[in-house]
Amino acid sequence: MAPDCEVEGAVATPVSTVGLRGKLTRNAPLAKLVWFKSGGNADWLFEPADLDDLRLFLERLGGNLPVMALGLGSNLIVRDGGVPGVVIRLGKAFAEIEVREDCVLACGGGAHGILVASAARDAGIAGLEFMRGIPGTVGGFVRMNGGAYGREVSDVLVDCDVVLPDGRMFTLPAADLHYTYRHSDLPDGAVVVGARFKGVPGDPAAIGAEMDRIAAAREASQPLRTKTGGSTFKNPPGQKAWELVDAAGCRGFRMGGAQVSEKHTNFLINTGDATSADIEGLGEEVKRRVYANSGVELEWEIQRVGRP
Repeated sequence: MAPDCEVEGAVATPVSTVGLRGKLTRNAPLAKLVWFKSGGNADWLFEPADLDDLRLFLERLGGNLPVMALGLGSNLIVRDGGVPGVVIRLGKAFAEIEVREDCVLACGGGAHGILVASAARDAGIAGLEFMRGIPGTVGGFVRMNGGAYGREVSDVLVDCDVVLPDGRMFTLPAADLHYTYRHSDLPDGAVVVGARFKGVPGDPAAIGAEMDRIAAAREASQPLRTKTGGSTFKNPPGQKAWELVDAAGCRGFRMGGAQVSEKHTNFLINTGDATSADIEGLGEEVKRRVYANSGVELEWEIQRVGRP
């Protein structure tokens, strides 16, 4: 019997593909899926057709391989040796947004931040405008307590639906994630497939104006039209990472094909042919120089995954 699941790159698969409807790819290139446009391949990439397909795949996998969810890849360095196990990429089936009572938006884990903010605006729901300023998907926001322009996910999250690496699914209230700055206690390998965000009543015109302000501020201050990631380092308490990087003389500093942005020093750039080792190595050297200059130990905000 021929498998229903489209398999590329190999015959041997980690699970039976009978009855699966998504796309399973062996040795799948990830560089094209992340903002830095660098890095190695995933051992396996699974793009589920829908939630049932994802759960069936993970049930069969049974927790026997590492699992990593991939959103827009905007806050990620995929190391050059690639990612072991299975990378899960959620598509359109996970991008739906539904307006509910009491200013709640129910969003799929694959929904983009700009679409969440726009749906809230159209429904007259204020308080979610900041998502216009975060490049990424709901799943990534929830895992990383994504934030920008004075607000973060912990301010608005009601609860979220997660599928564990063995296929079990739970709804977790926001309190169970124990949010701190750019961190949650979401289990490793858990895939966020949905979330509910709660705002407050607002005027669509005013909400739209705030979104436009955020978009203009990002365009003016960040190197958005380059191969870059999100903010490289977390802001230390009471300080700004970019100021510390600048004070250490790192503006424009290069290593291989990687460079500290001249426009915003908390962003690293792939100038054309940087390896992920160049980018990560540059970040580590910036950390060293900042510590030597100010005594502050910067912490990575960008996630680094995979084999060196």
